[in-house]
Amino acid sequence: MLDTIIIGAGPAGLSAGVYAARYLMDHVIIGQLTGGLITTSHKVENYPGFRSITGWDLGLKFVEHAEGLGSQIHMEEVSRLETLETGGFRVSTNGGQYEGKTVILAYGLQRRKLQIPGEERLAGKGISYCATCDGAFYRDKVVGVVGGSNTACEAALYLADLAEHVYLIYRREALRAEPADVKLVEANSKISIVYSTNLVEALGASQLEQIRIDKPYNGSELLALDGLFIEVGSYPNHDIIADLNIDLDDDKLIRVDSGQRTNVPGVYAAGDITTGSDKFQQVVTAVSEGAIAAMNVHADMKKGRVYWCS
Repeated sequence: MLDTIIIGAGPAGLSAGVYAARYLMDHVIIGQLTGGLITTSHKVENYPGFRSITGWDLGLKFVEHAEGLGSQIHMEEVSRLETLETGGFRVSTNGGQYEGKTVILAYGLQRRKLQIPGEERLAGKGISYCATCDGAFYRDKVVGVVGGSNTACEAALYLADLAEHVYLIYRREALRAEPADVKLVEANSKISIVYSTNLVEALGASQLEQIRIDKPYNGSELLALDGLFIEVGSYPNHDIIADLNIDLDDDKLIRVDSGQRTNVPGVYAAGDITTGSDKFQQVVTAVSEGAIAAMNVHADMKKGRVYWCS
């Protein structure tokens, strides 16, 4: 039986792995996307020590650090987390089963979809949820970005370096990204901001050809696009913990104390899925929470606060 099973291979999970290794705890990190969603970010400019670094490179450094200390990272999808009658937990994945005395939940958020007609049918056929993953396919073409957050603005700026033109479509009257990013977007001649507008349909036979919007832009409710990047935020998917009765707040985030403990003994949580760090969902807070969670797993086991069948 492992000392702890870390579910999630993003900044929080990898940081937990680094500290689990330093505390000489037997552990494993399980996640579908090694490095986490940060690897899809064009640039990261708010992580101490790196004035500017791509999300891919930063995520890779986290992975190399954890593996260099002995963490084993398994790229698998977790389907179920359950308690054992004899104490501890069992994690089931598409690759097998793992048993541990404790669990650190660090599985992050999932991309939110628009839920409009044509979106699912054209996903991967002109519709994407990752500009840095798929932007190169749209060099010298016309693309759209949906959203007004930091991620949406970063995507628009990245795509402007590749595409012929970028439409940034947002349902509100002002972008809600950091002022520095907003200033860059507004100053870029290759980006047109379409305010107070919603997408209502994606159109195309076998490939995205155009989108329908809910108010005319340049006299038409149809906008011809070669590609559409949906950046409308993320949400926590807690399906795997449905049977554990873990406390969630009104935003469906996992309630944690200052030590990243949940209300269930032996279950800790870190990163964007928690109420920790005043809900400031940043890489720097995720790695902090991962480190705190691993530290308290070790401390609680030493104090006998976590019980399992030896």
